[in-house]
Amino acid sequence: MKRDLISIKDLSQDEIKHIFDLTDRLKTDPKAIGMPLVGKSMAMIFQKPSNRTRVSFEVGMTQLGGHAIYLGPDTIKLGERETTSDIAKTLARYLDIIVARVFAHQDVIDLANHSTIPVVNGLSDLSHPCQALADAYTIREKAGKFGGVKLTFVGDGNNVVNSLLYTAGKIGLDFSIATPKGYEPDKEIFNQALGFAKKTGAKITLYNNPEEAVKGADFIYTDVWASMGQEKEALKRKKVFKNFSVDTKLVSFAKKDCKIMHCLPAHRGEEITDEVIDSKNSIVFDEAENRLHVQKAILIWLLVEI
Repeated sequence: MKRDLISIKDLSQDEIKHIFDLTDRLKTDPKAIGMPLVGKSMAMIFQKPSNRTRVSFEVGMTQLGGHAIYLGPDTIKLGERETTSDIAKTLARYLDIIVARVFAHQDVIDLANHSTIPVVNGLSDLSHPCQALADAYTIREKAGKFGGVKLTFVGDGNNVVNSLLYTAGKIGLDFSIATPKGYEPDKEIFNQALGFAKKTGAKITLYNNPEEAVKGADFIYTDVWASMGQEKEALKRKKVFKNFSVDTKLVSFAKKDCKIMHCLPAHRGEEITDEVIDSKNSIVFDEAENRLHVQKAILIWLLVEI
């Protein structure tokens, strides 16, 4: 039976642990695992520009012995030149796995529903599961645990937050979110995450005041105020989010050794200041590196048994 990675919601706590344990092996001694994906091919359907997602998946597939094919916005025109279902069925005859970075979450679902090979959500307007898994792995790497650890996100309740909600609820990580009113994360996802949190003991809270949200935080996370596809809202959002910048003053309300996270790209001087992102407590580029290691583990988990 084929597996997909569309949302963290679909992963069990054991599956997340397995991915992280495999990531540990890949990161500490990659030669021990070797190249288990020799002869495997991966398509990367990207409707959006990408630095980390494209490079980390392409390099990761190569390091594991496989081959990656980049299909940019003008290559297949998902759902325009031909139906998404026809694209999925055709690619499944050539390939072993598909990674899709799209605007509409439904496109990833449709690819998975019509494909006989695994489909990975490389980003959609609703979720970003690979990013959230890399974030959680980075937190475990730095804190050594999830229980009793507090992560605070400051900014827009976007696709990254939605995936972090599911992740925090599943793994027992305390998660506080601070957004302006009207920019909260998806209500259904928030409520589902609360349900997961009841089983793991995680505390999930929502604030409209960033100073309150970061109190006692072990990690502070932020992201751009306007995501791709929201460019027309950028000026409006700058005004709405002006008090939600992660600067030295805001960080002072958290724990003294609080670590700083950002999924990148960063709009320096907006959601985060240079002083914070370049500080000794910033783990932003450790987080970016871990995209590679975690995604290699995801590819192995979906394609072969180790």
